[in-house]
Parts: sequence; structure tokens; C-alpha cells
Amino acid sequence: MTLKEKTQEIYNMLGQGQLLEAFDKYYSEDIVMTEPMGTREGKVACREYEEQFLNSIQEFHNLEVKAITSDEEAGVVIHETAMEVTFKDGNRVQMEQTGVQRWKDEQIVHERFYYSGN
Repeated sequence: MTLKEKTQEIYNMLGQGQLLEAFDKYYSEDIVMTEPMGTREGKVACREYEEQFLNSIQEFHNLEVKAITSDEEAGVVIHETAMEVTFKDGNRVQMEQTGVQRWKDEQIVHERFYYSGN
């Protein structure tokens, strides 16, 4: 399976409510995740952040993968996604982001997300 196909599988799993299972399967113990709000290092810290995000959501309405491209030799995948969620505070939000994954030994070792605040 190519890295591009693995990233598509991650988003297929997300669409089925399996975010944490996808995270456990494809993210390295030494993962570094960076976004405009900060950087987290290590699988435990990054997984805790994902759990907090999930716990803040009341309902997922939509998840769309707009594009995925990869440089298989360099181990880089770029993905563009959009999702619409309602948070537990009642705020319904459409979010769009672009992510750049760096893969090593069949796992993501670094992922950076680019998005603007809503």
C-alpha cells in the first residue's frame, strides 16, 4: 500500500468514527504534530490531544477529503480536508485544513496542519 493510500485509509477510518484507531495504527511513538495553536511531541501527548478534541464534539456532520498527493520517495503526503462539526457548546463550525505528513518506516513521524481560525 502506498503512503497516499494509507492516508486515504486514515480518512476513511475517521469517517467511520475511528480516529483513535487510525492514530494508533499509523502514528509513530515519536510523532511530532504541529499546528497554529502549538506543537505536541510523542504519541501519548498527541493522542491525549486527539481525545480532548473528540470529547469536545457533539456531532460530526461531514468529512470531505478534497485532495491527497504524495512524493513516495521522499515519504511526504499532503492532504486537504474539510469537516463540519457541532461542538458540545452548540457551536456548529466548518473547518478546512491542509496537512503535511512525513512518513518513516510505515508510520507518520511528523504532521503539520495549516488552517485559519474561524
